Amino acid sequence: MATPLHVLGFAGSLRKASYNGAVLRAAVELAPADVRIETFDLHGIPLYDGDVEAAGLPEAVQRFRARIAAADALLIVTPEYNYSMAGVLKNAIDWASRPPDQPFRGKPVAIAGASAGGFGTARAQYHLRQTCVYLDMLPLNKPEVFVSAAHQKVDAEGRLSDEPSRAAIRALLEALAAWARRLGRA
Repeated sequence: MATPLHVLGFAGSLRKASYNGAVLRAAVELAPADVRIETFDLHGIPLYDGDVEAAGLPEAVQRFRARIAAADALLIVTPEYNYSMAGVLKNAIDWASRPPDQPFRGKPVAIAGASAGGFGTARAQYHLRQTCVYLDMLPLNKPEVFVSAAHQKVDAEGRLSDEPSRAAIRALLEALAAWARRLGRA
């Protein structure tokens, strides 16, 4: 068996009962045998402030950057707010991308998202892709995972129980592993 692919996954929502948190937990559960997903909680990353940065990167930001740098690939799960990615996610990416040595460069990345709406975070994911390209990440093009009507697909225990959505996440992770290996990341 190949060396396990180390994926760092994070969700751009802080809500305890987040549908995107459910997608991330499902990804951990559904990861292929040759993929290990470590998750990072974005709680504790302060709002970006250049004055704070000038005094030194906050400890939570340092941890986040280190985990990104150590990963072979990334899985970003984004909610959609006002046709774009959540401010929590954008803020974390902004902090992590600060010089020197921003850790996103050359990272294969898969994107997923869940919402109660009918488009399942499609617009947010396309905005996130623009940010990924600017930061020299290498986004996986397909499959795309847009979990729509998530309020009907996440059960009372916070588990993504919808089998087609789970199959889509499994396919995304298999494709991410193949993409990362093709790029020589693992």
